[in-house]
Amino acid sequence: MISGKTTLIAHIGFPTESFKAPMIYNPWFDSKGIDACVVPMGVRPEDFVSSMAAIMRLSNLRGALITMPHKVSTVALMDEVTPAVQIAGACNAVLRREDGSLLGDQFDGEGFVRGVLRKGRQLDGASVLVSGAGGVGSAIAASLAAAGVGELALFDARPDSAEALAQRLRTHYPKLRVRTGSNDPQGFDVIVNATPLGMKEDDPLPFDVSRIPSTAFVGEVVMKSEFTPLLRAARDKGCGFQVGTDMLFEMIPAYLEFFGFGSATAEELRATATIAY
Repeated sequence: MISGKTTLIAHIGFPTESFKAPMIYNPWFDSKGIDACVVPMGVRPEDFVSSMAAIMRLSNLRGALITMPHKVSTVALMDEVTPAVQIAGACNAVLRREDGSLLGDQFDGEGFVRGVLRKGRQLDGASVLVSGAGGVGSAIAASLAAAGVGELALFDARPDSAEALAQRLRTHYPKLRVRTGSNDPQGFDVIVNATPLGMKEDDPLPFDVSRIPSTAFVGEVVMKSEFTPLLRAARDKGCGFQVGTDMLFEMIPAYLEFFGFGSATAEELRATATIAY
């Protein structure tokens, strides 16, 4: 039950129809007797800066979850950011501190990597292809680098974005092999779709699935459906895979700690979640 004492966490992105976080956080809060609520807020890109300024002044707001397409734009609006944000060039968590200042952090990559490792997939020394160098793709690439992968290939429809991410990675991880320019999945151990392709059933596939090795592990960030066309194709080939919401369940414990609500395991969160597709 929402009351006048309820603490709000804004969930900011556009469009909101595919948002899954409220169906994980809010049942968890209820189960723990925590008077807080995650509220979806649809903010178009052209309204983002002005909307953020207004939302962050709400007196009963703890902070915000930031999702597509605003993760990169959020960085410049923060008073302070963590090293994870600096490397990824994107921010998906905002804490409004007691003095009103805004601290930005980034948990996408951590959630993705924790999910892959939990499924028993080796990342140390692995060759990885990441398609999408926006907010979520940059965060995943940064966390993969931190996990010790041997090679990262980056692709984006905007080549400058992929190259900028590559340069940031080379600065922080000078021994890591990084290359850009191709989304051919042949020969990779891990293949990641970090683009919005898959939000619509008629979207083109982000990779040529005929070139995906059956031994590869395929990761997805799209959460609108559990099995996107890419994941269905990967599953049919016998690949290991990770659905979009796996990343979400793995990163939420870090969010809860960030916002001061304690912590939880992914299993505990799944037990109370009411996700529907």
